[in-house]
Amino acid sequence: MDRLWGMEIFVRVMECGSFSRAAESLDLANATVTSSLRNLEAHLGVTLIQRNTRHLHLTEEGRLFLPRCREILQAVSQAESEVKANANEVAGTLRVEAPFAIGQSLLCPALVELTHRYPDLSVSVTLTNQPHKLIERATDVAIRMDRIEDADLVARPIYEAKHIICGTPDFVRTLGLSHPRDLDPHHCLGLFEEGNHTPLHWLLQQGKDQIFIRPKGTLSFNNTQALIQSALMGAGLIYVLDIFVSDLIAQGKLVELFPEWETRIRSFHAVTVKSHYTSPKIRAFIDYLLEIFDARSRPSIKSQIAIGSSRKTKKSR
Repeated sequence: MDRLWGMEIFVRVMECGSFSRAAESLDLANATVTSSLRNLEAHLGVTLIQRNTRHLHLTEEGRLFLPRCREILQAVSQAESEVKANANEVAGTLRVEAPFAIGQSLLCPALVELTHRYPDLSVSVTLTNQPHKLIERATDVAIRMDRIEDADLVARPIYEAKHIICGTPDFVRTLGLSHPRDLDPHHCLGLFEEGNHTPLHWLLQQGKDQIFIRPKGTLSFNNTQALIQSALMGAGLIYVLDIFVSDLIAQGKLVELFPEWETRIRSFHAVTVKSHYTSPKIRAFIDYLLEIFDARSRPSIKSQIAIGSSRKTKKSR
């Protein structure tokens, strides 16, 4: 039986002074009220109310039970009110996971403003290049590149980036390049993935013309920020996503080479569990991501995202 419902009926009967008036106030049939109270009494193994045709009288057990029921129902009502109020507030702890590069260069510096905007929100950030399962790690939102590991997740596109080749103005001038085919791999710094020290190759395409470059510079890293810092010191050219160097290019610290050539495109998505997507703190965080990336190119809402290793596609939502 529903004990809480039985308590509410018991209290309402005593407040109204009759079963019929209690039933009317709850919009229930008289028989439903009577049956619920009998079930409660049967569960407790006592009689709570002595009934006759004119009056209701509490038994000794009823007098003990009535104030306790009122306390419990009041506590439940207060708890429900607090939860409903919180459901519309951006508050609590938000657990975020992001790749190192996007976290270090863009996400983490922007979080101070987010917490100023929402003082009741605290943000816990995990930076990793090895994506974890959101539910197992109790993660609210993760930033993923290109694909997500579970079809039960919701992926919201937040940014579409392209790779660019760039270096310091002084270093680029010394090379005197006029075409990508003139690039010397020994002037190219490498970026490699975890567990593999072979630098990723560079791809440039113009129509049917494709150029692949395997960096052979003296430095290579598994960290984008370290790669960029080396380029800023004039160590060589780098091939990185525009999102990480756009400010440096705008400041004149780096210059882009061959902008007319097409390169690899990577899409960033904010990913969350479907059941959490309507949470105010998650919606506020994703809206904030879109806001801080607003000056940069954003992918179409119809862009495709690969799921898992099967390479199937699913429309991002």
